[in-house]
Amino acid sequence: MDLIFTDPVYQNIDDYLWLAETGARALKQAGMMLTCFGIGYLPETLQALNHGHMTYRWTLGAFQPNGPSRRGVTHGFSKWWGCLWLDKSGESVPPGHFPDMVQSLGYGGWLGTYKWRKNPAPFVSWLKAFASDEGIVFDPFTGGGTVPAVCKMLGRQYLAFEIEPEVAELARTRVRETQPPLPGLNYKQLEL
Repeated sequence: MDLIFTDPVYQNIDDYLWLAETGARALKQAGMMLTCFGIGYLPETLQALNHGHMTYRWTLGAFQPNGPSRRGVTHGFSKWWGCLWLDKSGESVPPGHFPDMVQSLGYGGWLGTYKWRKNPAPFVSWLKAFASDEGIVFDPFTGGGTVPAVCKMLGRQYLAFEIEPEVAELARTRVRETQPPLPGLNYKQLEL
């Protein structure tokens, strides 16, 4: 794999351990990983991911002006959500320029009431920067299918998994209904 881009269940720290082991095994030598994390679980998440398998490189953020504003000690909500950039070699370079802070306008309308939905705009920015046209993107915790849907919009190859059958069907439907890239496509056409 060239890139793992996923959004695990934040409190399931063992999933991040598995993700680090899988990244070390399945990624190419110059492969990279982007994984969303819960702000209240950042120390445990980083410890799990850095457990001798992957190298932390940077934290990306999505500013969410309409997001919840209360904050707790362990289960915080704020006006941004985060994504960690790690790699296998400690030296990989994204093929494109990446913004480390992007705006996420709301939760994205396609998934309706799906509780873990995210606006696809940050995924568009980061996939354009971190996934080459020829590469393969792997999302082992796909949820409602944001990563594979954006990959389809951008013409990127992907492999995605979801353990919950009802959620997996929601993701399949979303990807089926996603428009592949059109000639001359620009960023504004990619907004959902």
